[in-house]
Amino acid sequence: MAKRPPEFVAHLLDLLRPLGEVSARSMFGGWGFYLDGKMFALVAFDTFFIKADDMNRADFTSRGLAPFRYEMKPGKFSEMSYFTPPPDALEDSAELCAWARKGVDAARRKG
Repeated sequence: MAKRPPEFVAHLLDLLRPLGEVSARSMFGGWGFYLDGKMFALVAFDTFFIKADDMNRADFTSRGLAPFRYEMKPGKFSEMSYFTPPPDALEDSAELCAWARKGVDAARRKG
């Protein structure tokens, strides 16, 4: 039986509907977001993160948006190439889709 997405994940899926058939799958205590079989975003620690790469990372870092970091062992952190969107985007479908499209494009470039 598939795990039912929490309210936050369902809210994000609703906002992302204009992108197409976005799905979310439970993974490692969080959720991966997919479009056309490519993972472009994730929810971890109740926070939404969007995939970045060399072509779009500056869009996130120039706005001071937080990267996805997790603690590997006490005091040792790892950072992945996923960033939060601007906080206002979590309530605005058009804005969230514009940011999410950056993640979709990064996922497609990765192959």
